[in-house]
Amino acid sequence: MMTINEAILKFPKRPADSHKGDFGHVLVIAGSAGYTGAAYLTSQAAALSGAGLVTLAVGRSIYDIMAVKLTEVMVKPFFETKDFSLSLLAEKELLNFSQNTTAIAIGPGISQNKETQHLVRNLMVKFNKPIVLDADGINAVAGHADIFKNSKAPIVMTPHPGEMSKLTGKDVAEIQSNRKDIALSTAALYNTVLVLKGHNTIVAGPKGELYENQTGNPGMATGGMGDVLTGIIAGFAAQGLDLFSASVLGVYFHGMAGDAAAKEKSVLSLLATDLLNKLPEVLKTLG
Repeated sequence: MMTINEAILKFPKRPADSHKGDFGHVLVIAGSAGYTGAAYLTSQAAALSGAGLVTLAVGRSIYDIMAVKLTEVMVKPFFETKDFSLSLLAEKELLNFSQNTTAIAIGPGISQNKETQHLVRNLMVKFNKPIVLDADGINAVAGHADIFKNSKAPIVMTPHPGEMSKLTGKDVAEIQSNRKDIALSTAALYNTVLVLKGHNTIVAGPKGELYENQTGNPGMATGGMGDVLTGIIAGFAAQGLDLFSASVLGVYFHGMAGDAAAKEKSVLSLLATDLLNKLPEVLKTLG
């Protein structure tokens, strides 16, 4: 079982003559009508986690909203569906753009539009950069195990127990009563890193690697927290960390940010943006 100190030692140091190109470029594929917040949280978390560049890909109709909400993140509009989610017509342009990136986050707030789900499945077998798959990105691939056999990219999936149920066909109660073993078997089955979110989040690797997180608190059981985690993991992966180490550090510092925020606020009032505000403080450990 990996320790947090072992993961921290893997984090790359920054030379004095560094420039933004040295620390990766995250492509975030997120957002749709009613879910601009998920796109914001993921993109901002990736930027705050040290990625040199972050680009958010969204449907054209929500471009203006995201461009106003995000200052340091680049926002790029693409063809969209009636739900303002990305459409199949965006596939070629997304694939071309991805060649200039080093890590890709897919899923937060992209909706369960059938065309968007089809797009996600197509991209999963064509992208060749590390992928962090979350939320409706996971829902899009549930029941399509062939995608993982045909993928050219290393993948980490970050399901909550409900999404894990869709992936495995097991009910939530069974998953929650046997979290480690089910996470390990699912990681091996799909040949991915698997982050099973919840109390004491489990990070499992395809070769039996395991980490059980101890940070975090009940105030983090609210909307948007998973979007922040996705961005952190993608930001770490963009800087060159393998996906297992990026996930271990991601869940650890995500929980630390939640704990730091909870010291100042009631757990009843904790928001995902509070974690964004605390990330610079807790990430001082990394340099």
